[in-house]
Formats: sequence, structure tokens, C-alpha cells
Amino acid sequence: MANEFYRYFGADAGISLTPGANGRLEVYLDGEKIFDRSEEDGKYPDLTRVKELRDVIQAKVDSLGVAAA
Repeated sequence: MANEFYRYFGADAGISLTPGANGRLEVYLDGEKIFDRSEEDGKYPDLTRVKELRDVIQAKVDSLGVAAA
């Protein structure tokens, strides 16, 4: 997931992946949580879900008028 986001948006994107104990995984974009494994029935995101999250990130980038890397 991290590779997909950073490959697409570059290192300057304000994306934070927060892995933790017991399989905890959260994704934040500029401080806003956009994914929480515990809120998705404990499932890790598949490629389709990662692409959906990438679209959420792209929409945020577009709304700010920032070009993707």
C-alpha cells in the first residue's frame, strides 16, 4: 500500500500509514483518517481497496490544486 501511494504521489504527499500491535493499520491524509482496518471488519485492503484509497487521495490533491508527482 505504501509503495502504491508513494509511487503515485511522491514523497511530498502528507500520507501516514500507522501499523501497530495486533495488526492495527490506519491510513491518514493530512491528519484525516481515510482507512482503519478495525473499521473494515479487520480486513487488510486488497488492490481494489488500495486503488479506492488512492482515488480519495487524488481527489484531495485535486481540491488543493496540487499536481501529483
